[in-house]
Amino acid sequence: MLRIAVQSKGRLYEDTMALLAEADIRINSTKRTLLVTSPDFPLEVLYLRDDDIPQSVATGVADIGVVGENEFVERGEDAEIIQRLGFSKCRLSLAVPKQDDYKGKEWFNGKKIATSYPNILRKYLKENNLDADIHVITGSVEISPGIGLADAIFDIVSSGSTLVSNNLREVEVVMKSEALLIGNKNLSEEKKQVLEQMLFRFEAVRQAEGKKYVRMNAPKAHLQEIINVLPGLKSPTIIPLADDEWCSVHTVLDQKRFWEIIGKLKEMGAQGILVTPIEKMIL
Repeated sequence: MLRIAVQSKGRLYEDTMALLAEADIRINSTKRTLLVTSPDFPLEVLYLRDDDIPQSVATGVADIGVVGENEFVERGEDAEIIQRLGFSKCRLSLAVPKQDDYKGKEWFNGKKIATSYPNILRKYLKENNLDADIHVITGSVEISPGIGLADAIFDIVSSGSTLVSNNLREVEVVMKSEALLIGNKNLSEEKKQVLEQMLFRFEAVRQAEGKKYVRMNAPKAHLQEIINVLPGLKSPTIIPLADDEWCSVHTVLDQKRFWEIIGKLKEMGAQGILVTPIEKMIL
């Protein structure tokens, strides 16, 4: 049985639960339950605060965990990054009051900066030869300048709306962050096998993102032209039809180029184009 530590609430919790569901790993639970076992996969989920996940994985309380890169770097625990998950993206940035005349990093010399990430900030200040006072706050960092606790803040930024509502502006991006799957460095062979099964499912879900399965009837007279514009995985599937002058073409298209390619196919005489979303794709 593999144990995964997951944030107990928030966007990272929601994104992690969505990934497990897409990988057909069912978790039946309420948020009041601390430890839940999947009924159809050898996995149990341990719900924790995000800042407790790196330590729980490093010490073996959990075998693996999903955590924001910002928390993982800040805590500096001895665990390994297994995979970047590509969701819950944000950045850690310095922000100052809108009305302040900010002209460069030197502005921070002699200033007081409020943050929940003192270790990352301390490293940044040292690397840039800046001398600022770090004021550690847990939660509601963005209100600090407005109530006179600090001159600036160093905090997570996603859309930037929180900064705007507190009359702040982002001036320096220190690091970018996304969800990480981290693991204990001493997993047993049995747990490694379960982890490989889970990663295989995750990869199948990831490969299907932004992809559409497309079927169409195509005139054989223009078949080679149609094949030439289809960016299939290897080559499209061609199936004969009752009408000898037509065939059915099946392929996978990327959402980003979907309408561009569909337009070209129509010009070449393709008809009856059917589009189906893809849940999983195994290469």
